[in-house]
Order: sequence, then structure tokens, then C-alpha cells
Amino acid sequence: QVQLVESGGGLVQAGGSLRLSCAASGRTLSSIAIGWFRQAPGKEREFVAAISWSGGRTYYADSVKGRFTISADNAEKTVYLQMNSLKPEDTAVYYCAAPTLAIAIVTSEAWYDCWGQGTQVTVSS
Repeated sequence: QVQLVESGGGLVQAGGSLRLSCAASGRTLSSIAIGWFRQAPGKEREFVAAISWSGGRTYYADSVKGRFTISADNAEKTVYLQMNSLKPEDTAVYYCAAPTLAIAIVTSEAWYDCWGQGTQVTVSS
């Protein structure tokens, strides 16, 4: 199994920035990629971004393109989500997850079977 621990959430004003971290341990070789998802109150969890461990491929949800940047430190087994120009609608619990059964980077939540505990991001207007 892959263990994932998120950190870096907090309260920020609109227009501000935060950087989330996802530290992976355990059988990290069993996962080809790491994804970030988020769930706002009363809404379903949604895909935010994903990256291959090699860093060669990245995917973003349209809602965060140009504002968020995902990166990976393969040596440290840590994935980062740099969030700039934050908006109140970015408020959510952010989760990192690993698709251990996927053979390619995927964006569908159905493929992600290992999840972190989540970190709260609150953007005030």
C-alpha cells in the first residue's frame, strides 16, 4: 500500500497563494502518478491535477489551469500543488491520491485507490 500525507492547507485571502505538499511512503513504486482532488461543502469530490512521478506528464482541471502548478520530487517522493490567484470557490478539502492499479496517468477518480486524510483550504473574499 501507499501512504499519503497532505500538508500546507490554511486560510488565505482571495488572490493569495498556498502550496500543498503530499508525502508518499510505502509501496510508492506501485503507483505511476499522484493526483490532487478537492471537495467543497455540499459538492462532489472533483479532480484538480495529476502528475507522473517522472514529472514528464501533467494534467489540470480547466478551473485551475494557469493558476495551479503541480510538481513532483521523485527523490523525496513528495508532490506539490502550488496554488496562486486563489478564489473563494477554491475553498475545499484537498486530497492527494494514488492510482496503484493504473498503468498510465489518469484523471478519473475511479482509478484512485489510495487517499490521504485531506487538508483544508479556505479562501476568504
